[in-house]
Amino acid sequence: MNVHVIKMPDIGEGIAEVEVVAWHVKLGDEVQEDQALADVMTDKAAVEIPSPVKGKVIALGAKAGDVVAVGAELMRLDVDGGGSVDEVAKARAASAPRTATASSPSRAPDQKPLASPSVRRHARELGIELRDVSGSGPAGRLEHSDVEAYAAHQRTPAAARAESDLVARDDTEQIPIIGLRRKIAQKMQESKRRIPHFAYVEEVDVTELEKLRAFLNDTRREDQPKLTLLPFIMRAVVLAVADYPQINARFDDDAGTVTRYRAVHLGIATQTKSGLVVPVVKHAESRDIWQSAAEVSRLASAARDGKADRDELSGSTITISSLGPLGGIVSTPIINHPEVAIVGINRIVERPVFVDGAVVARKLMNLSSSFDHRVVDGQDAAEFIQRVRRLLEVPAALFM
Repeated sequence: MNVHVIKMPDIGEGIAEVEVVAWHVKLGDEVQEDQALADVMTDKAAVEIPSPVKGKVIALGAKAGDVVAVGAELMRLDVDGGGSVDEVAKARAASAPRTATASSPSRAPDQKPLASPSVRRHARELGIELRDVSGSGPAGRLEHSDVEAYAAHQRTPAAARAESDLVARDDTEQIPIIGLRRKIAQKMQESKRRIPHFAYVEEVDVTELEKLRAFLNDTRREDQPKLTLLPFIMRAVVLAVADYPQINARFDDDAGTVTRYRAVHLGIATQTKSGLVVPVVKHAESRDIWQSAAEVSRLASAARDGKADRDELSGSTITISSLGPLGGIVSTPIINHPEVAIVGINRIVERPVFVDGAVVARKLMNLSSSFDHRVVDGQDAAEFIQRVRRLLEVPAALFM
């Protein structure tokens, strides 16, 4: 047997270790050259590790959630088709198809099934108990294919599912915090630990802005993207930070220095299936409304598909956060460390307002923003948001 050891490659940028997020292969699988083996997570992005050779998987050096040093053993492949009796037997046992029945789960009766949140959601949608399903992934981890195979052999009647909903349950579910979710947790904890946040909320009348947005969408060219509110807010922030450069900055609290930027690299907090990521619109100061909209759309799609590279997910100097229609009335966004400010967008509501003594319907929206009180004074933060508000309420100013 000729064994090829695949080690965790050096993926650059001074990264010394990575977290194994998911395996794309299992023991006994035949692997082709350049085939994806695993997804690993660095401090900035997910990276796919391909196979440099063709062979059969005979050993995995880590499980999902493990942190692996660069240069450590990741996997072993039998590259000549041989293999010891024990290794081949283990590989065949791991890769042999299992009958998907209620009496064949590959775990102890009291062992909780391992599965990602998306697999658990898939099982719930099909009315399947994961404890009844065999797992084909590493350490018996359940995959989508396992759930589908079980469903094909044994469908739970709708009546039985409805009846089971009435049964008292005491079971719990432990979900490991790994991959992007772990990075988000670490980033949020670090931001709150290091930065003394203070919030500032202001109401904005976006009635005229919404009229302008509707007009531009109705008259746009076929090659122009449909405009949301976000590109206008991006433009307002770009114009406002020109007058308040201390807002468009990063604070190195270890060195005790603040770096102010003339370029505006806008982080756009984006929700994905895996969690929150922040793709960055580089040089937003050089983009018009349409260009900003196109770039946001491109970056958001790449982030949601897991295809955004490290450069697209780093380097922001100020961040905008929005939950769209779910934005609520007020929020307290956490600053994207080491930045010093984040602008939060709340949802638009139509309310009666007094205008020149008459009650009229106006479209109103709150901006809920947070600032680093070590380097941003309360008055500067308030003046900055007031500047953004004026630009949005008189939208012609955005183009002057």
